[in-house]
Amino acid sequence: MLSYALRRLIMLVPTLFVIITAAFFMMRLAPGGPFDQERNLPPEIEANIKAAYDLDKPLVVQYGLYLGRLLKGDFGPSYKYKDFTVSELIATGFPTSLKLGGSAIVIALVLGVAIGSYAALHQNSRTDHLVMTFAMTGIALPNYVIAPVLALVFGIHLKLLPVAGWSDEGIRHMVLPVVAMTLPYLAYIARLTRGSMIEVLHSHHIRTARAKGLPTRRIILRHALKPALLPVVSFLGPAIAGIVTGSVVIEQIFQLPGIGRYFVQGALNRDYTLVMGVVVFYATLIMILNLLVDLLYAALDPRVRYQ
Repeated sequence: MLSYALRRLIMLVPTLFVIITAAFFMMRLAPGGPFDQERNLPPEIEANIKAAYDLDKPLVVQYGLYLGRLLKGDFGPSYKYKDFTVSELIATGFPTSLKLGGSAIVIALVLGVAIGSYAALHQNSRTDHLVMTFAMTGIALPNYVIAPVLALVFGIHLKLLPVAGWSDEGIRHMVLPVVAMTLPYLAYIARLTRGSMIEVLHSHHIRTARAKGLPTRRIILRHALKPALLPVVSFLGPAIAGIVTGSVVIEQIFQLPGIGRYFVQGALNRDYTLVMGVVVFYATLIMILNLLVDLLYAALDPRVRYQ
């Protein structure tokens, strides 16, 4: 297991290198530049600004300089957020994104597994059909559709919850964005759990447990739940990464001070270093989460062995 984890960690390096290279040149090839909105500056001042950020050098040279700084853990300064480095902006915004995404994935996992298991135990009943209808609706509606509807109903019409802003003192500002992020993943997890649980309940070891007269509660919790969670665990790695990175749209809609909002503003302003920093940070996070999920998969299923 340890050697497998070390090999996977080593493989992160070339994968991350490809991502950095692709993102760097795609950003530079996109129309516009970080200082296009400052065309009123005298040409000599604009030239000095570009020279200060190495933007006057050939693209390949800029790429080499960026890799050199990145190897030292330096994401560089932000072109638009004056007096802030990209590392400082990520450190400022990530706690908010983590708080939103972590809350959403925990709620989606707990409720999704519970609802999916209950539907599997009542297969083809009215409850089962309602769960599947909810799951298909949640999968079909992306969070950038759900979020404005929630803000319109609960924030504007009913005036129950704030529709923008952030406060660390209470959870009222978290409710709408967390619900908007939770619903699609809750639907996915419920559907995966239901299908997997139905398959496990018809397996031989469950029939043997029932034949021995074990209580249904014990059969579900000790014998059926763990193997039924394997598809959910496989989905959990990209789901966690997706729910954190998916907060990009949610943070922009609800005007939350997370990394996602910085990323959107950076892309609009052609803030090259900020966008690159967020891309590198998210790519690293996704790859590490996928590795952890693979290791958890082996812990849940004793038949899985990583050599």
